[in-house]
Amino acid sequence: MYLPRHFEESRPEVLHAAIRQSGLATLVTLGVEGLVASHIPMLLRAEPAPWGTLLGHVSRANPQWRDLASGVEALAIFLGPDAYVTPSWYPTKRKSGKVVPTWNYVAIHAYGQLRPFEDPGRLLELVTALTDRQETPRAEPWRVADAPDDFIQTQLKAIVGLELTITRLEGKWKMSQNRPTEDATGVVSGLAAEGHPDVAAIVAERNGLERPPE
Repeated sequence: MYLPRHFEESRPEVLHAAIRQSGLATLVTLGVEGLVASHIPMLLRAEPAPWGTLLGHVSRANPQWRDLASGVEALAIFLGPDAYVTPSWYPTKRKSGKVVPTWNYVAIHAYGQLRPFEDPGRLLELVTALTDRQETPRAEPWRVADAPDDFIQTQLKAIVGLELTITRLEGKWKMSQNRPTEDATGVVSGLAAEGHPDVAAIVAERNGLERPPE
């Protein structure tokens, strides 16, 4: 992706934390029919260092897993918090009027070779881990083992696992770092007032400003 230096994030621990917080990936691959994209939850493993491995699954009926161009990387896109930024929040608007709207966002692109797998044991481990990630914080978490075993085995036959060993990881935190400090301060206040405290907090952190009150 287009990545100006002031928006770039390359620290593995920060990128990994953002991937885990997002969870849902847009998986893009190239096949004989052209580009194909699926939207699937993916699990991040830290190994191999430094970038790790992504694991997910698609329906067996989804042709994407069969149609993978040899030697071509797949791309998994994760998005973090985002929000529209109005020029009305910029003090420089009142000084020169030379301002335009923009959009602040967090985006992570993970590249690597994609390998399908069909082993029932690995699939069960994967769907259990994906489920536990979402269910564990709940007061009464649902477990894969709560369903009948024969039902789960039938469900596993209907999916195919995907493993992407990350060879390149790019992060973009576009959070008003290209604006004067007074404009970034205005963005923090504006976002917080309009119900985007998560984006406001990131703008503050990335620009060395005081975090807005929650």
